[in-house]
Amino acid sequence: MNVCVIGLGYVGLPFCIAFSKRHTVFGFDISEERVSQLSEGTSYVEDISDPELKEVLGKTFFPTNDPEKIEKSEFIVICVPTPIDEKKCPDLSYVESACETVRAHLRKGQIVILESTTYPGTSEEVMIPILEKSGLKAGVDFGVAFSPERIDPGNPDYKLENTPKVIGALTEKDLKRTTDLYSTVIKEIVPVRNLKTAEASKILENVFRAANIALINEISLIFESMGINVWEVIEAASSKKPSSFMPHYPGIGVGGHCIPVDPYYLSWKAKKVGHFAKFIELSGEINDYMSMHTFYMILNALKGRRKVEEAKVAVFGVAYKKNISDVRESPALRLIELLEEYRMNVVFHDPYVKEIRTRHGVMKGLSLDDAAGNADCVVFAVDHSVFKDIDLDHLKEIMRTSIIVDGKNVLDRPEGFHYYGIGKVNI
Repeated sequence: MNVCVIGLGYVGLPFCIAFSKRHTVFGFDISEERVSQLSEGTSYVEDISDPELKEVLGKTFFPTNDPEKIEKSEFIVICVPTPIDEKKCPDLSYVESACETVRAHLRKGQIVILESTTYPGTSEEVMIPILEKSGLKAGVDFGVAFSPERIDPGNPDYKLENTPKVIGALTEKDLKRTTDLYSTVIKEIVPVRNLKTAEASKILENVFRAANIALINEISLIFESMGINVWEVIEAASSKKPSSFMPHYPGIGVGGHCIPVDPYYLSWKAKKVGHFAKFIELSGEINDYMSMHTFYMILNALKGRRKVEEAKVAVFGVAYKKNISDVRESPALRLIELLEEYRMNVVFHDPYVKEIRTRHGVMKGLSLDDAAGNADCVVFAVDHSVFKDIDLDHLKEIMRTSIIVDGKNVLDRPEGFHYYGIGKVNI
C-alpha cells in the first residue's frame, strides 16, 4: 500500500522507516533542510541510524516536500507537534496546517490518520471540519482514524513494532482498514470504540505519569527536610509484595514532548466542558517547581563558599532524559536560565548535545574538562550512563570549589565533595 506521512520528526521518521519495510512510504515535510538531509541518507533522529535509513531510501521510502504525493497514497498519517502556548493552552496550529495541506489533495477512498497527541475531540472538532472543506464527506467519501503515537526516544527495548498500538476510527470500516494497515508492521493492535476514546487513552497515560512524578517530587522535598533518602525509600517500597506500588523517580523537573505538555491539553478541554482539573494542574505546578528547588539548592551550596556573582556553575546533562539528545521542554534549560538571570557564569557539558538555545541566546556545549575546569559547582541534571563513570578524583582536582548538586541520583555521596542531592540527606 502507499502511505504518506506528514511530519518527519521524532514520531514521523521512525513511522516511515518501520512501514517502508512493508509498504511504499512518502515522507512529507515542509522543511527543505530535513528532506535534503534524509535524501542524502543522513538521519537526525537517534532511534534511526543512517544504515537503517539507507536500506529503504529511494526504494520504498521517499522523503519529499511535494504535497502532490498525498494524492498517490491510500493512507495519510499526520505526525506533527502539538505544543502549548505561554498560557499553557493547546497550540493546534501544526495540526491545522497539516490538515489544510491534506485537504487540498484529498480524494475519495483515502483514510486520514492523526497520530499527534491531543485532547479528546480534536479529530471531530478540528480535523474533520478542515478536511470536509474539500467538498468530501468524512465517513462516506474518506475515512478518519486516530492512533496516538507512543514513541519512547532512546528506549532500546520498545520500538514502534513491539509497542501496542491503540486505534479509534470514525466508522467500523475505517477502523478495519486502519487496523489492517497497522497490523502489517505492529505486533499488537488495540482497537477502541471511537476517536475520542483513542485520543483519551494517550492523554490518560501522560497524566498518570505526570501526576505520579509530581507525587514523588513532592515526597522528595518532604523527605529532604526530614533527613530521609527518598531513593532508598523508593527501592524499599518497590520490593515485591501483594500491593501494586509503581516506582517513579524525582528530578529537576519533567521534559520531553508529552509529560510537561499533554496534561494541559486535558485541563484546557476540561474547562470547556465545565470542570476544573485541579489535580492535573497542581501536578504540573509541582513538577515545574523542581527546577526552582534545584536553583535554591545551588544557592545554598554556594553560600559561604563563593559569591554568587563570581560563581561558575557547570550543568552536566541538558537533554530531557538520559542517553538521548532531545532537549524539548528540558528542565535543565529552565535551570540554566535561572542561573543566568543571577549573572552566574553558566556552562554545560552533555555528550549528546552540541548546543542549546535559552532566553538569553545560544550556548555551545563544552568538554567535561572545559566545563568543570575552575567550576564552583557541578550540577547533574540528567543521569546519562557515562556520568556514572566520571573520574571523581580528576573532577575534584580541576574544580575551584568542590560542590556537587545531584538532581538524578547519579552519585552516592562522593568523598571530598560538598554534596547535595534531590531527595537526599543534605548536611
